[in-house]
Amino acid sequence: MAHIDVSGIDYFLSDGTQLLNGVTFKVPDGTKTALIGPNGTGKTTLFRIIAGDLVPDEGVIGRSGNMGIMRQFVGQVRDGSTVRDLLVSAAPPALAAAAREVDDAELAMVEHDDEPSQMRYAQAIVDWGDAGGYDVETVWDEVCMAALGLPFDRAQHRPASSLSGGEQKRLVLEALFAGPDDLLLLDEPDNYLDVPGKRWLEEKLNESRKTVFFISHDRELLNNAAGRIVTLEPGINGAGAWIHGGGFGSYVEARADRNARFEELRKRWDEEHVKLKELVNMYKNKAAFRSDMANRYHAAQTRLAKFLEIGPPEALPIEQNVQMRLKGGRTAKRAIVAEKLELTGLMKPFSTEVWFGDRVGVLGSNGSGKSHFLRLLATGGTDPEREHLPVSDVEIAEVPHQGTVKLGARIRPGFFAQTHVRPDLLGKTLLEILHRGDEHRSGLGREAAAGALDGYGLAGQSEQKYESLSGGQQARFQILLLQLSGATLLLLDEPTDNLDLHSAEALEKAIDHFEGTVLAVTHDRWFARTFDRFLVFGSDGKVYESAEPVWDEKRVERVR
Repeated sequence: MAHIDVSGIDYFLSDGTQLLNGVTFKVPDGTKTALIGPNGTGKTTLFRIIAGDLVPDEGVIGRSGNMGIMRQFVGQVRDGSTVRDLLVSAAPPALAAAAREVDDAELAMVEHDDEPSQMRYAQAIVDWGDAGGYDVETVWDEVCMAALGLPFDRAQHRPASSLSGGEQKRLVLEALFAGPDDLLLLDEPDNYLDVPGKRWLEEKLNESRKTVFFISHDRELLNNAAGRIVTLEPGINGAGAWIHGGGFGSYVEARADRNARFEELRKRWDEEHVKLKELVNMYKNKAAFRSDMANRYHAAQTRLAKFLEIGPPEALPIEQNVQMRLKGGRTAKRAIVAEKLELTGLMKPFSTEVWFGDRVGVLGSNGSGKSHFLRLLATGGTDPEREHLPVSDVEIAEVPHQGTVKLGARIRPGFFAQTHVRPDLLGKTLLEILHRGDEHRSGLGREAAAGALDGYGLAGQSEQKYESLSGGQQARFQILLLQLSGATLLLLDEPTDNLDLHSAEALEKAIDHFEGTVLAVTHDRWFARTFDRFLVFGSDGKVYESAEPVWDEKRVERVR
């Protein structure tokens, strides 16, 4: 048995704002339940409460079964941790503690190499075995082969930062599904996965007997793998939960029907409220002249008071009003020209042309060089002119290459970073960033800045610092900065990964109206349907064009 029972959870932010309001639902044994909702409604916070990282202000969490957790940071590991550290982070607590003691004891022995250090190390090795460490290393060997194509003994000391985001995700997911935990919490497990990886995840979710509660915004994954859906819906006093007992295929219609019923109930309640107030006023006026009307007046007052005490029916959820407006501008007809371009150590030479107004999807497996290609364009290509320099201060690593890729006249590249890492924005509030401006965009007055943030659903976060935003809020703010910068070439690296469903649809509409050229690396099958043509980074190291999306390219074959 493995289940989760969330009952009456309230949670307040440090500034007193209520984030969660009476959130109540169950995740039954063996189910695959998805948690969705607008960015910033508290999905990751709720996960951290369930995981025990945070304590709610009210309410309780009940659960049964051993719990394995994949946290949101997986896919963004850029510190000094190793593949082994990443696997340990997904291991059961006792095993993880034993692994950390082995590491600490080994370090102490290297530093001192005396008898106490040696005895400590010997005991740590015994405890590691007693905790099942040697058995789990056998599992990790299979996990590493499946995720990385390497055995554990060759992969364990490799820096986690050397793995792509998708490889980090796949490694931890493989370990969790192969592990002993019968209850899994997965925070956006599909982010950074390529489509073969997402299809693998869908199969795992459908085949596994584990109880799985996961956050996702991927419409295809929700449609194929979620048996139940919990929606966090924003309200005036924080988000509440609505539970749909079916899959995503029936979700949109069910939610529309539910909202229609609420609207009708609220309309009837408002009508009855008006009638009762009119009745009270009528008897009040009559009682002023006729003493026999006093009892009726008090009875009407009591009836109104009881009506208000019961309160109105459940209110309609507050709908997000995200309206992205990417403007762009006219450029040369040939926006990008690549001639015998070779991304060193990644892909073989290829040539291509991208024309003004094209919408090009860049597809292929993780690690094939797609993001490198976008970063090369974002820095202006080979020997860039001044007009081709990036329209933001985002740090873009140099991309070694041979051959050439050049940008056309009046092309101003705007880059959307997949990891949202923006050192130039750290420590600043959103209003401050917009008010100050930079060398690429003019500063905005407070009113204009507030209006811009409101259009991206960020008005409530105007005084928050960039790093405190949710992943989806950071994504929307990055897109807002692209709008203000005057970019005529959008280079989007997995832009829908952290966007909620409504924001993803708003981005699709904005791209459709953008006057300029768009290249987007994506593994979002729904999003890809909006593009005209595709550059596919193949498993054989070749880049080719396709009129339709190609999702079955395997990992690029190269020496590892």
